[in-house]
Amino acid sequence: MSNLGWYQIMTTVSKKVGGPLNLVKILFGGGAVAGGGIAVGTITIKNKVTKKLNEKKRKSEAAIVYTVKTDQKSNEGLSFKVGEQFKVLEVDGDAALIVKLGDNNNPYFVSAKFLRSISDY
Repeated sequence: MSNLGWYQIMTTVSKKVGGPLNLVKILFGGGAVAGGGIAVGTITIKNKVTKKLNEKKRKSEAAIVYTVKTDQKSNEGLSFKVGEQFKVLEVDGDAALIVKLGDNNNPYFVSAKFLRSISDY
């Protein structure tokens, strides 16, 4: 091989693909496709990991038992007595889906703000 090194390789490859402009297009196109694939893969993995972490968090929060500290009745008509216990299954904005322990008519929707005011939630 001569002392031309990379220059000779580039000119040889350039001739095979139809000129230096075509070689540059191929290199940029390949880079764009590879970069796009990496970006899509990264976003997909991030979404899956986030979903798993949120599921674990929700399950761990549903395992916590809260105790009522004051007798109150919610705007929805649900009565709470001191010492009653409940679990929060899901929260969306201010609406909380709860299960009162020992109650057969579960589940209930109650204001999360209300739950904070009457219990250790």
